[in-house]
Amino acid sequence: MSAIITRGLTKRFGDLVAVDRLDLDVPEGGVVGFVGPNGSGKSTTIRMLLGLISPSDGTGEVLGTSIAHPEQYAHRVGALIESPSFVPSLSAGANLRSLAALRGLPAKRVAEVIDTVGLTGRERDLVKTYSLGMKQRLAIAAALLPNPELLILDEPTNGLDPAGIVEVRTLLQDLGAQGRTLLVSSHLLSEIEAACSQVVIIRFGEMLFSGPIAELMAATAAHVDVAPEHALDLPHLIELYGARGWGVRQNNNHLVVAAPAADAPELNRVATQGGITLRRLSAHEETLEDAFLRMTGATDHDNTLIRSNQRAKRTGLFSRHLPSTKKEADDA
Repeated sequence: MSAIITRGLTKRFGDLVAVDRLDLDVPEGGVVGFVGPNGSGKSTTIRMLLGLISPSDGTGEVLGTSIAHPEQYAHRVGALIESPSFVPSLSAGANLRSLAALRGLPAKRVAEVIDTVGLTGRERDLVKTYSLGMKQRLAIAAALLPNPELLILDEPTNGLDPAGIVEVRTLLQDLGAQGRTLLVSSHLLSEIEAACSQVVIIRFGEMLFSGPIAELMAATAAHVDVAPEHALDLPHLIELYGARGWGVRQNNNHLVVAAPAADAPELNRVATQGGITLRRLSAHEETLEDAFLRMTGATDHDNTLIRSNQRAKRTGLFSRHLPSTKKEADDA
C-alpha cells in the first residue's frame, strides 16, 4: 500500500516549472526522506499534497483519496511546513489545548502528544522559555494532535544545534516505528541517512531517484587509497592490481583503486606478495551526501547550468553546451 501517489504532478508559476511531471510512490509506514537542491520544488510538492495550492497538471492521492479533495483526508494528516508559531506568553500545554479546541479534537490528546515528543514535565513552562529544539518538538506535537496516519514535515531540524537535531531524529525514528508514515524534507543529508529507510531525490521538479536508501547506496562508488612505502613501487603496484581486475589510477604519490572496503585486506596481501610494503591503506565509501551531490550537482554553478538546460529543452532552445547532468557539468 502507498501513503502518497502522484502521476505527472506538475506546478507552473508563469514560465517557471516548479514541479515537472513528478511520479511519487511513498509506501505506508516508516520515515521517507524528501531531498533536492534549493528551488527543486520540495515545498511546492508538499503544498500540493496538502491541498494548499492546486497542481497545474497531473494527479495525486494521499491515503487513497484524490488531492483534488484534501478536506476528505485532512483529518488523517499532520503537517509542519513553516517555522513553528506559538503564543510565547502561554505555556506549551495552553497552546496545544487552544489548537485542539480549534480543530475540535479531544483535550486528552494534549497530554498524549506532549508525552510522545518528550516534553512531559515542561508543558506548564511558557513557550518563550523553550529552546529552539523544544519549540520544534512542540510543533511536531501540534502536528500529532489529530493522531495522523501521515505526518509531513518540511525541514524539521532547520536551525537546530547538534543536540536538538539528535532529539528530533530520535523522535522521527520512534514515530516511524509506531507504524506512521513520515515524509521528511531536509537539507541535512546525514540526518536523512540516519533517520530514513527510503529517500526521494528531486532536482528542479524532476525525479532522480525514489526507493530504499540501501538500494541507492548499493549503486554508489567506493574506492581504496593505497600508498606504497616507496613511490618507485607505484608502477609495479599498478600492474599487480590491474592483473587482478581492479581499476586503478594514480593520484600523485598514491593509487586510487576502484574497490569496496571489503577488498582492502586482499589489496594489502597482493602488495605484500609482490614484495611491496604499504604505508597507507584507507577505504572510502560514498555517503548519501556524496551520492546526492553526484546526482544533483556539487555547486550552485552546476545547478545553474542544469536548470538553464531544462528551461532550454522546454522552450525548444536546447544547447548541447548546457549540461543536463552532474557528469556533463563536470565534463563541460
